[in-house]
Amino acid sequence: MIKVGMADLKVCKAPEALTTLGLGSCIGVALYDPVTKVSGLLHCMLPDSTKIRNNSNKAKFADTGIEELIKQMVEIGANERRLVAKIAGGAQMFALASASEALQVGARNRESVLKCLALHKIPLLSEDCGLNYGRTVEFYSDNGNYLIKAVGKVEKII
Repeated sequence: MIKVGMADLKVCKAPEALTTLGLGSCIGVALYDPVTKVSGLLHCMLPDSTKIRNNSNKAKFADTGIEELIKQMVEIGANERRLVAKIAGGAQMFALASASEALQVGARNRESVLKCLALHKIPLLSEDCGLNYGRTVEFYSDNGNYLIKAVGKVEKII
C-alpha cells in the first residue's frame, strides 16, 4: 500500500494500491486507466492555485494537482483519453453559524475538482463527498475499487 500524504500525490500500476488518511475538507482524487491499470491518487487541500504566488507544491491545489497527476500517470503508461475518476472527501468539518463561502472549503474543493475533470474530459464515475466527517481511502489498481472508511460508518466501495 503506497501512502499519499496531505498535499501529495502518487501514481502506480497494478497490483499496487494507494491510500490517504484524514480527508476532511480535502479531496482524494483517484484517476484510473482501466486498460493499463495505471492509477493515481491526489490529496488536494485547496481549490485554486491562482490565488497565491509561487506555488511550489502542485499537489496542494485541485487545479495544479490534477494536471500533475495526469502528467505522471501518462509517464508510466496511462492514456489520458481513457482516464476515469472517483472522488471522496470535501466535508464541512465544523458547524459554523456563518455560512460564508470562504469557510465552505470542502464544497469549493469539490467544485474545483469537478471543473478540472470536465476540462480534461475525464468522466466522474462515483463520489463520496460532503457531510461532516473525515474519510480514509484506499484505491486499488487491479480493479479500480475505491474503498471509503470513516469512523462509525460502514465501509463502502465506490
